[in-house]
Amino acid sequence: MRQRSLIAITAALAAGALTLTACGSRDEDKGGSDTGSGTTVVIGVDAPLTGELSAMGLGIKNSADLAAKTANKEKYVDGITFKIEALDDQAQPSSGQQNAVTFVANKDILGVVGPLNSGVAESMQKVFDDAKLVEVSPANTGPSLTQGADWQTKKVRPYKSYFRTATTDAIQGPYAAQYLYNKGKKKKVFVIDDKKTYGAGLAATFTDEFKKLGGEVVGTEHINPETKDFSTVATKVKNSGADVVYYGGEYPQSGPLTKQIKATGAKVPVVGGDGMKDDKYIALGGSASEGDFTTSVGAPVEELPSAKDFVAAYKSAGYKDPYSAYGGYSYDSAWAIIEAVKKVVEDNDGKLPSDARAKITEAMQNISFDGVTGKVSFDEYGDTTNKQLTVYKVEDGAWKAVDSGTYTG
Repeated sequence: MRQRSLIAITAALAAGALTLTACGSRDEDKGGSDTGSGTTVVIGVDAPLTGELSAMGLGIKNSADLAAKTANKEKYVDGITFKIEALDDQAQPSSGQQNAVTFVANKDILGVVGPLNSGVAESMQKVFDDAKLVEVSPANTGPSLTQGADWQTKKVRPYKSYFRTATTDAIQGPYAAQYLYNKGKKKKVFVIDDKKTYGAGLAATFTDEFKKLGGEVVGTEHINPETKDFSTVATKVKNSGADVVYYGGEYPQSGPLTKQIKATGAKVPVVGGDGMKDDKYIALGGSASEGDFTTSVGAPVEELPSAKDFVAAYKSAGYKDPYSAYGGYSYDSAWAIIEAVKKVVEDNDGKLPSDARAKITEAMQNISFDGVTGKVSFDEYGDTTNKQLTVYKVEDGAWKAVDSGTYTG
């Protein structure tokens, strides 16, 4: 995405020159962007827009909406107006699958941004692939989504229509293990997960690397994500002798979990992945979250020169919800679809072909551009080529970046 594009839209939004969504409300779940003459291309957005993970989901929706507005303002694809249609999956696989069916049925939808959860993605992939409808997730990190169930021994790409701008847990889990063991000097870990696709997978890759490095796993536990009473596991942590807790899961559970662990008198940090990296984790954990860590994909958006205009444009747009952990990745996911549409239109004498979905999916494989989060391109599995990760620590009630790099396996 070009710097000029976001500079222009920042100024336009600040001047009130753009209507923020169709139907006159920027807060409607279905979102939308400016329409005009020519052909309208709809970009679907699937995310949890209500419920415990809505902070991340609304940031995904709004950031994709901003990308559509930017493309329209710049007339980036001649004769094409972009808008979004956002559906709420409530972080539930069954809802995600139904949303995928709904998106496929709308012939104007030529690409989908989302979902947030890897478990939801599993329910959507085949629906999209059968329809040759491209899907670009800003947040899924489960390795099997792109490399197959046996990815640790034999990588096989299951679906050609699936791509992502977030790096995978095959990198994130081991990276956290290396940081804690080598730099944090942690030798005994208690591993907890929520039994879901994302959490269990992340915990497994962390555990394998931590043991490989010479660390000891002094306890493991699976929690029920539907409950908020973690007193039993908190007591087990206290009695285990662990000097760190690793949690595979998301902030609605890990916030209360850290509070209950610290209440036992255990003076150990709780560490997790990108599903914990939200300000609501700190709100839920309160003072108990101080000193806890998380890893997240990419570099801090606020510190990237390439993201300065995105941050300014998002603020000027007036979205009431923050862009959260995946805003930059959502913008880049939507922009990747816009770039693919542009390529297909230019290759077809300035208009969409009858098999636009298939052509856009094919074009996505070779998309490459400078985005909000850095260079955006995809490898042979549909995974991002950007493998950078960042470690954050809660200091003085806020997340602070304390380390960044890539996994050296």
